[in-house]
Amino acid sequence: MLISKECDYAVRIVRALADGGKKTAEDIGRKENIPHQFAYKILKKLERSGLVRAFRGKAGGYALTKGIDEFSLYDVFSAVEERVILTACLQKDFVCPMNEDGTHCRVHREFIRLQELLFAGLKEKKVSEVLGLACGVDFGASG
Repeated sequence: MLISKECDYAVRIVRALADGGKKTAEDIGRKENIPHQFAYKILKKLERSGLVRAFRGKAGGYALTKGIDEFSLYDVFSAVEERVILTACLQKDFVCPMNEDGTHCRVHREFIRLQELLFAGLKEKKVSEVLGLACGVDFGASG
């Protein structure tokens, strides 16, 4: 599970909210071609992580809590996935048939190295860079 559909949708949801405005799950789903219920589920995860704020009521919706230059792709991915991993053998409970003597095989060690590179890249890349947007929006004014 390198990058799940949920991670892809989460980035698209952030893109839909990047202008600093407040939007409903339905509006976001329409704009980004994401099924409404899936958008709602991901928005809830983004809200729990603190990246998105929910506004209740008739004029409700969702808005980002900070500028897109203030959080990384890793922040978005880790908000929706319990653990982003490169391959199944990196899961904690994975029992490798090649791990007979208690050490990891060379393939496993290489996957660990590659995953560390992936995480470093995801943490380094701000959402604004990925979206090609300069962030000049006042996110404190959403209301």
